[in-house]
Amino acid sequence: MKTMILIVALLLAGCGTTPPATQTIYVPVSTPCVKDNPVAPVYEFDKLPLDAQAGEKVLALARDWPRGRKYEEELEAALAGCA
Repeated sequence: MKTMILIVALLLAGCGTTPPATQTIYVPVSTPCVKDNPVAPVYEFDKLPLDAQAGEKVLALARDWPRGRKYEEELEAALAGCA
């Protein structure tokens, strides 16, 4: 009988301890910082045939220049938001 009480006492002694406290662990997760990607413009120069005259190519490049600068500004602004 004494052994039975001793065994029950030992078993119940383990139940009296409190569980360990909950810990919050922060794990870094990579997320894209740019959510709205600017749409790349369609350049006139890309539409020209390979045998286009040099003057046509220069004029197409001149017309494409402002489009390209605007697109670059939009990209830089989107990337600046990541810093």
